[in-house]
Amino acid sequence: MASPAWLRLPRLETLFTRTLLLGWVLAQVAGGTSTPVRAYNLTWKSTNFKTILEWEPKPVNYVYTVQISAGTGDWKGKCFYTTDTECDLTDEIVQDVQQTYSARVLSLLPRDLDTTGSARDPVLQNAPKFVPYLETKLGQPTIQIFEQVGTKLNVTVQDARTLVRRNNTFLSLRDVFGRDLSYILSYWKAGSTGKKAAKTDTNEFLIDVDKGTDYCFSVQAVIPYRTTNQKSPESLIECTSQEKSVFKEMFFIVGAVVFVVIIIIIILSLSLYKCRKARGGQNGKEHSPLNVA
Repeated sequence: MASPAWLRLPRLETLFTRTLLLGWVLAQVAGGTSTPVRAYNLTWKSTNFKTILEWEPKPVNYVYTVQISAGTGDWKGKCFYTTDTECDLTDEIVQDVQQTYSARVLSLLPRDLDTTGSARDPVLQNAPKFVPYLETKLGQPTIQIFEQVGTKLNVTVQDARTLVRRNNTFLSLRDVFGRDLSYILSYWKAGSTGKKAAKTDTNEFLIDVDKGTDYCFSVQAVIPYRTTNQKSPESLIECTSQEKSVFKEMFFIVGAVVFVVIIIIIILSLSLYKCRKARGGQNGKEHSPLNVA
């Protein structure tokens, strides 16, 4: 005999409740045995050869390890078992900045590490290839000294230092790039918006300007043959001051005149002193008594 419908309802509710509970338990088990998330958005950040690999996401219940290879197929581990999302690889790439580097980020659960500390079956993601010599950004240059004399403006640029070493000395951008590195000088009359540009393969600019007119200028480092990261940010703007230059010139002129006058006074004083001394000796001889034979 079939049971009434009202007697079957509690059993259906119980079955539904058990199904939900079982689903929750399975979800918890699945969550506990999930694999770590594969890293993404791997990006090289490099300026003057200071080089950092960045990626996403921030790990939860797992860690990262980074590996780098200089094209030989041999991988070297860096930033072991970290929860950071960046790794400084400068020490590796400065050994040969013209080499092509590969890097990858390994995502792994802490329990995937055996007693020797090596990872088993990690989830990995490769970074784009990276050639430091072609891709590192050029840092902002510095104007070392400048001087405007008459119709000539002289500007000297100071090379930025890099983390590339040779004989235990950090090299400058010029040391690394040589003639591949150029500088562009943008200059304009103070208060004007019309700019002119000059270029040099050295660190010196000597350009023609209008006498008695103040000029402002900035410089950029540039590697012309590059397709990306070709130019650096512009340096801080510097300006000449002809009033200061005129005052400086007048100061030197007045100083020179005063110096000459002092020398003349000293010479005249010495001459007068010698003349007086000579006259005093002659008068003494004239007033001395005659010897009697």
